[in-house]
Amino acid sequence: MSDQGIYTFGKNEHLCKHLLIDLLFKGHAKAMTAWPIRMVYLLVDKKEEQEQSVQVLISVSKRFFKRAVKRNRVKRQIREAFRYNKMALEEQMKELSGKQLLVAFIWQDGKLHESAEINAKMHQQMKRLVEKLQNETGVKKSSCAEPGL
Repeated sequence: MSDQGIYTFGKNEHLCKHLLIDLLFKGHAKAMTAWPIRMVYLLVDKKEEQEQSVQVLISVSKRFFKRAVKRNRVKRQIREAFRYNKMALEEQMKELSGKQLLVAFIWQDGKLHESAEINAKMHQQMKRLVEKLQNETGVKKSSCAEPGL
């Protein structure tokens, strides 16, 4: 992979299709939490070859933040943390050709957190997710790129 696209989060990486979102939340998805971020994920067969191997949905409930400005700030922080920590996950998904990972990040706290703290939690979740994918699929990447902190 070239250095140009490492830290991007393009439209093709956003989970937008209602069919895939329904599959993620109504299927047999797995979840893990690194407070205040809950991650729900599901490994599915790739339908189209041009689809990204990892697609992400970010959700911040109006129940926690009434003002959209605060919800948008939290979503931006989660997006940034994912961008900086997705490298190991993408390396693992290269080994699983024909598979696609659907991920939803759900905010679960009523207060704002520092970006560094969110980045650390995202790093922790990405590391755990890569380990779980290796255990579930039996495909181990010899040298995973260490996500940035």
